[in-house]
Amino acid sequence: MKRNDLKITEALKNPILDKSPEAEKLRSRVLNLVEEYFRLAHAPTPFVPGKDPIPVSGRVYDQLDMQMLVSSSLDFWLTSGRFNELFEAEFSKFLGVKHVVTTNSGSSANLLAISALTSPQLEEKRLKPGDEVVTVAAGFPTTMAPIIQNSLFPVFVDVSLPTYNANIEALEKAITYRSKAIFLAHTLGNPFDVDEVRRIAKKNDLWLIEDCCDALGSEYRGAKVGTFGQIATFSFYPAHHITMGEGGAVVTNDEELAQIVRSFRDWGRDCYCDPGKDNTCGKRFATQHGDLPFGYDHKYVYSHIGYNLKITDMQAAVGLAQLQHLSDFIKARRERFETMKDRLRPIEEFLILPEATRGSDPCWFGFPMTIRDGRKHDRLDLLRYLEQRRIGARLLFGGNLIHQPCMAGQKFRVSGSLENTDRIMNNTFWTGVYPGLSSEMIDYLAESVTRFFNDSLR
Repeated sequence: MKRNDLKITEALKNPILDKSPEAEKLRSRVLNLVEEYFRLAHAPTPFVPGKDPIPVSGRVYDQLDMQMLVSSSLDFWLTSGRFNELFEAEFSKFLGVKHVVTTNSGSSANLLAISALTSPQLEEKRLKPGDEVVTVAAGFPTTMAPIIQNSLFPVFVDVSLPTYNANIEALEKAITYRSKAIFLAHTLGNPFDVDEVRRIAKKNDLWLIEDCCDALGSEYRGAKVGTFGQIATFSFYPAHHITMGEGGAVVTNDEELAQIVRSFRDWGRDCYCDPGKDNTCGKRFATQHGDLPFGYDHKYVYSHIGYNLKITDMQAAVGLAQLQHLSDFIKARRERFETMKDRLRPIEEFLILPEATRGSDPCWFGFPMTIRDGRKHDRLDLLRYLEQRRIGARLLFGGNLIHQPCMAGQKFRVSGSLENTDRIMNNTFWTGVYPGLSSEMIDYLAESVTRFFNDSLR
């Protein structure tokens, strides 16, 4: 996405508040000072190998992001408002989807996505307690958690290496008459096999929910992830492709699903008026709702057992600025991934290097590596070695989720073997490829991993 200077310029202003020329000038002066402050306080410093840390992820921003945040704070609207409305519109354009519903985190987005599918408004298609939702055991817990939180039954399948996504044969074998949905993440930004997953979902009349929290900008056969299922989720945590600090979104092309998601997000209410607006439908006091008195105020009618998971306008303002950087972020992640892979090819005898799913063009969240079976190398020793050199590394989230303490006493089913999931739990780690890493950092990172294995041969 190219920076839309006109829209950003307009967003930085607030003609409703800045009614006087003096107020407008003062806002402009404040924003100019923010730019000056950014240059003085947030300017990058040269990288010193072994002294400066190399994080796996982090926020990347410039003066625009800080100016947007400050401008929104001057509005002092605090809840969702004009910045959120503009962010949802711009994010919708980027993805090519009809509806974007922001929320306070990617985890909340997952909760809203699954909760929405339990709505009585979906009639026979709704998810009911005990229905099965198929997912992978090698993943992040908040893909799994909403299944259990909604009294549904998770069914875990294995993944394939070196893509780290659902094994298609295992996925197909996991389907039973109780299966009602498939909920999969695009692991570390690598799209799952969309053609095959959609085939299975269509064949069995299942909901397909995409967890895109680590995959913003990834594509499959030229289309962006988040556009293949009936519903999809994104995260804007500082570690992710763009950030609001905390934040997330649920996206869909289905208007009914979008309204249900908003209802669950906004206390479960039936009304869809934006904050600060009344009677959008023109029938606020003119409808019968359940057993309530006729004409009961629509703003206080609740059609779902919901939550309050909205974002603030200050978060949305930062997200709007981040969207202006997104095309550069995507390019940088792909370049850093390719550099890492090229640099580590000489030690493939020790490591399984990642592969993009056929037909995909990932915007990688990280660079996963798995120590090959039969090698004497210990992952813990490697992680400690990297830590000594101030290089950040992470495990592939929850490893095998069925072994996590939170699963004690929970009801679930495992379909088939979890052999690769266990390999990942014991032998996999990943390092960063985010845009904040300079070429010098990537070189030092790759050289350090290579040195660890080569030194073991001496």
